[in-house]
Amino acid sequence: MSSSSVSVLITVTGVDQPGVTSALFEVLSRHKVDLLNVEQVVIRNRLTLGVLVAGPADVVGGSQLRDEVTGAIRAVGLDVTIDSSDDLPVLGEPSTHTIVVLGRPISAEAFGVVASEVAALGVNIDFIRGVSDYPVTGLELRVSVPPGAAYGQLQTALARVAAAEGVDIALEDYSLSRRAKRLIVFDVDSTLIQGEVIEMLADRAGALAAVAEVTEAAMRGELDFAESLHRRVATLAGLPASVLDEVADQIELTAGARTTIRTLRRLGYYCGIVSGGFRQVIEPLAHDLMMDFVAANELEIVDGKLTGRVVGDVVDRPGKAKALRDFAQQVGVPMEQTVAVGDGANDIDMLSTAGLGVAFNAKPALREVADASLSHPYLDTVLFILGVTRGEIEAADAVDGTLRRVDIPDD
Repeated sequence: MSSSSVSVLITVTGVDQPGVTSALFEVLSRHKVDLLNVEQVVIRNRLTLGVLVAGPADVVGGSQLRDEVTGAIRAVGLDVTIDSSDDLPVLGEPSTHTIVVLGRPISAEAFGVVASEVAALGVNIDFIRGVSDYPVTGLELRVSVPPGAAYGQLQTALARVAAAEGVDIALEDYSLSRRAKRLIVFDVDSTLIQGEVIEMLADRAGALAAVAEVTEAAMRGELDFAESLHRRVATLAGLPASVLDEVADQIELTAGARTTIRTLRRLGYYCGIVSGGFRQVIEPLAHDLMMDFVAANELEIVDGKLTGRVVGDVVDRPGKAKALRDFAQQVGVPMEQTVAVGDGANDIDMLSTAGLGVAFNAKPALREVADASLSHPYLDTVLFILGVTRGEIEAADAVDGTLRRVDIPDD
C-alpha cells in the first residue's frame, strides 16, 4: 500500500445466502481498490464477512464507495459497517498456542471460566472454532501467550479448570510442528481396547481377583511393571495355548478406535502398537487395523500349553519408550513428530519421549506428565487434539461409505 493510500475494513453481517460476496465485490471492482485480506465465518447460517481494502483516499475514503457498498449489501438483506483501519496491521502475528476444550456437554459456565483464566494472564484469544459435535462437543481456541512465565501459569490454571468444571482441556504450541505429526503409537489394554487381556486370560485360570489387584497396583505406579508382569503371567501356567485365540476373538475395541486409525492413515500417519500385553493376542488385532508396527511381550508355549513365562526382553516402561524410538528411526520420523497414547504408569516414559503425549482415561501418575489428558471413553477425541475436525472425518467417511453415528445415551 503506497503512502498516499488508505484502507478501510468492510464488515457484513446477517443471514447467509448466495450472492452476498458477489454483490460486494461487484462494487469494489468498479472502484479498482486493492484487496488486502478477507475473512469469513458462518455460524448457524449467520454470516460475518470482513473485507480489508486499500486505495486512494478520495476513493476508499469517499462517500461514493461507502454509499454503493451500503446499498448493494442492504439490497440483499444484510447489514454493513465501514471503518478506517490504517493503524491496524493487514495480517496479525500468528497465534502462539491452541487450547482445545472437550466436554459432554461444555456448559457456558465452564467456557466462561476458561475465558476468564485466559484473560487474567494477559492471553489474547485470536480465533475460536467448533471442531466437534459428536461424540463430544469440541472447541478450539487459538491464543497468543505473552513471553515469560505466562505459559506455565496458563498450564496450571487450565488443569485446575478442567478438574473443577468436568471438561478436558489441552494446551499445545500453535506452530508447524502441530501439523507435522507423522507417527502415532497406542497402548492396547484400556486404551485401544476395552479391558485388560491379562485379566481375561487369568479368568480362565481361576486367578482373576489376584491378577486384577496386581494390575491395578502396577498401573498406579506402585509396583515395578516387569515384576508385576512375571507375577501375573505365572498364574497362567498350564493353560492350553488355544485360550489365546479365544481371548483374541473376544476383544472389544474402544469406541472410536476404528475411526481414529482410519482417519490417521488417511492423513499419512504411521500407526503402531506398543503394549505390555501379549503378541499372540495382539497381532490379529494389529493386522485387522492395518497397523505398521507392533511391540509386545511373547508368552512361552511348550507342548501346546502356557508355561507361565515370557520369552525375550520384557516390554516394560523403558521398553515402551525404546519401541517408540525404534519405530521412529525405522521410518525416519523425528521424535517431535511422534504421538503416544496410553493410560497407565508404564506409559510414562513413552509419553514423555513422544512429541505429544496423550493420557487416555489415565491414572493420576500418567496425567501428571502428559501433554494432554482425555477423560471421555471415545478414542476419536485424540483426533480433535491433533487439529482434525468431526466434519473432516465424516466427509472422508461419506466418500467410502463408512459414515455412521451411534446413538450415545445421556450421561
